[in-house]
Amino acid sequence: MLKNIQKIGKLLIIICMILIALSSPAFASTAEENAEAIEGLQTSLTFVWLLLASGLVFFMHAGFSLVETGLTRSKNTANILMKNFMTVILGILIYWAVGWGVMYGADAAGLVGTNQFFLAGADNATWNSWFFQMVFAATGATIVSGAMAERTNFKAYLVYCILMVAVIYPVYGHWVWSGSDLALLSGAESPIVKAIGVAHHDFAGSGVVHSIGGYSALAGVLLVGARIGKFRDGKAVPIPGHNLTFAFLGTLILALGWIGFNGGSTLSGNDAYMNLVIANTFLAGAAGAVVTMAITWMTTGKPDPSLSANGLLGGLVAITAPCGSVSNLAALLIGAIAGVIIYAGVMFNENRLKLDDPVGAIAVHGYCGSWGLISVGLFSIGIGNGILADASYAAAVPGLFYGGGISLLLIQLVAVIATIVWGFGLSFIIFKILDAVIGLRVSAEEEIMGLDICEHGIRAYPEYLMREE
Repeated sequence: MLKNIQKIGKLLIIICMILIALSSPAFASTAEENAEAIEGLQTSLTFVWLLLASGLVFFMHAGFSLVETGLTRSKNTANILMKNFMTVILGILIYWAVGWGVMYGADAAGLVGTNQFFLAGADNATWNSWFFQMVFAATGATIVSGAMAERTNFKAYLVYCILMVAVIYPVYGHWVWSGSDLALLSGAESPIVKAIGVAHHDFAGSGVVHSIGGYSALAGVLLVGARIGKFRDGKAVPIPGHNLTFAFLGTLILALGWIGFNGGSTLSGNDAYMNLVIANTFLAGAAGAVVTMAITWMTTGKPDPSLSANGLLGGLVAITAPCGSVSNLAALLIGAIAGVIIYAGVMFNENRLKLDDPVGAIAVHGYCGSWGLISVGLFSIGIGNGILADASYAAAVPGLFYGGGISLLLIQLVAVIATIVWGFGLSFIIFKILDAVIGLRVSAEEEIMGLDICEHGIRAYPEYLMREE
């Protein structure tokens, strides 16, 4: 018994010595070391979150491909898939070579970046940010692709895609997201910001991505003209797409991608407010879909599937700017108004302006993008107020309906005008030049035959062919 007690005593002494050794300065972590470890973990979490968010946004290009393919005719399927595929491929290369430097390089007069071309001097953080921003850059050109589908010269589109990713998108992006003190619409030292008294806020790109893409598409549609048979005696004639299943599947993929689009735009894997961002995003999208469906049901007696799907996308586009700055109820209202804009915009484009936009891209991205920017100036809670008490990325001041006065609304309206002037104006010039040099539109014979055959020499659905006797 005594021997057992002695053994237990020796064991306890050994355990105590080990614990004392572990608690000595040689083994203990200091407060500074703990802080460094936590910071390292937070940085790693942000890197991983942005890569995952980037992957979701990249996957949105599959959604765009399916929506555009489904809402157009089968004879143009291969052409549409090639355009969307090459948009991503060119987006990767051009944003690496030029776009990133123009958007985030050293500032020149608040207008454009001037270095970091080819990611010169990049480090781990830069590579991470570049990939996230690159998948956004390619989206603008994809919007244009859908609006001009079924009659656009493939070579002309590729050249335009390069210019969109190299110039149109990143220059405007520099004005909003570069972080420069002189950045035209958001810098503290910008003459516009100083005159109005508050910086422009576009959380994830209602203006930078969607409005720029939408109004660029408007320029392209005006110049390329309507598809053969779209208008008869001045009235719009429906040209049904060949696969509504593709269109709906693509719409749902796009909605899924908005988790990365808006949620990733917190730019931090540690921002608890990404939960508010995601909740607002999907509330607005759902409201847009319900309202558009209800309007089509009341006006035609039947709920229209493709317009209802665009209602979802319109709500998502509209909430992209204010998603981190508004309440859930405001998000519902923003989305509901976007649903009205979708229906009114599509009808106005077809019946008044005589525009042929097969996928409704101008209304979804252009008009709803503008509404999203305006809504920030109306519904912003203001950073540090109410549910945004601890937020780090939101509109700086309250909007008009929250007692903040007119200043935020005014800078948002300035940004709406800027997206129209820059996106539409520069794209119009580019498309004019392309039309003169390359030719913007295929011939009537090629359009009737289908772009799969005349542009690519194949059919996406070869089993439809019958052997000639």
